[in-house]
Amino acid sequence: MTFFTRRRALKTLFCSSAALGLNLSPRQALADGLDMPEDRHFMMLGDFGSMEKPMEAVASGMTRYVSKRPLRPEGLWLLGDNFYKEVKGGVKSPRWRSGFEDLFPEKVFPGPCWAMLGNHDYHDTTDGEQIQLDYAKQPETRWKMPAKYYRVDWPAEKPIVTFLVLDTNWRSINERLHGSPVGNRKPWWLSAAEEAAQHQWLTAELAKPRTTPWLICLGHHPFYSNGSHGDTKTLIETWGPLFQQHGVHLYCGGHDHDLQHLELEGLKTSFVVSGAGGARVRNLKNARKVPFNQAVHGFSHLQVNASRLLLRHIDANGQQLHAFSKTPDGKITVL
Repeated sequence: MTFFTRRRALKTLFCSSAALGLNLSPRQALADGLDMPEDRHFMMLGDFGSMEKPMEAVASGMTRYVSKRPLRPEGLWLLGDNFYKEVKGGVKSPRWRSGFEDLFPEKVFPGPCWAMLGNHDYHDTTDGEQIQLDYAKQPETRWKMPAKYYRVDWPAEKPIVTFLVLDTNWRSINERLHGSPVGNRKPWWLSAAEEAAQHQWLTAELAKPRTTPWLICLGHHPFYSNGSHGDTKTLIETWGPLFQQHGVHLYCGGHDHDLQHLELEGLKTSFVVSGAGGARVRNLKNARKVPFNQAVHGFSHLQVNASRLLLRHIDANGQQLHAFSKTPDGKITVL
């Protein structure tokens, strides 16, 4: 793994010529990477569905962040815990309007909003996971959840990145968090058959010939985390060897209510936690040395072209807290 100086990284990745035409300072232009017209931009946040003031603050901050920059996100990644507490009314609930459609206005986020399931999406509402799957079938919604796990190649024509969306709500994980259901309440996790089928699917997807420069996996629970929940050992043990074997470039999750970037010696995958979208932030627990971790509300900005991936953590005020780039062969630059 190679780390460069900040000056060299900025000189290599960016130039400030675009600042003149946009009346931005050279520093701002460098931070935004405005000389990369071939980039694909995606916004990302998890654990946002609290229906409390921090949710509105983060969403508003993300809207301002995008609106002030010459970019239109091609998609929005929702990393789970999209709804806390009971969602009354199913697909007709008013929370779909206030907690999603209006929260992320279409004029700013016109592209698909790819969602995945978190533990609260299963636990807090009976059949909550099915409600979210059913809402994706509603006409004219940007909410995309074709299945509990699925693949997205982007863009559709000549894709440069493959996303594999995963359902990490396993019994071994969620029973520890929420206990066991009582009475006739159905379990808040994948069935054993679903868990086995997903593992088979993931194994087959990873084994396919690589057709894009980038392979990114996303799921609600993190593999590694310095946050209050800590590492998810069953994910590390079950999927960690697959990620290493097939060179997954990036794994993005939420669950811990903070922003993190973790690099572990010897592992090909970079690990990102972006779970600060609106639920109460929690103090960090693990003192493991990592490039970045902070218990603060915010979101993430993923910027990709064929030769470079760039991920930024942004707070609710639109201020960049951390950024790093990665090349397809695994070289990391922390900015």
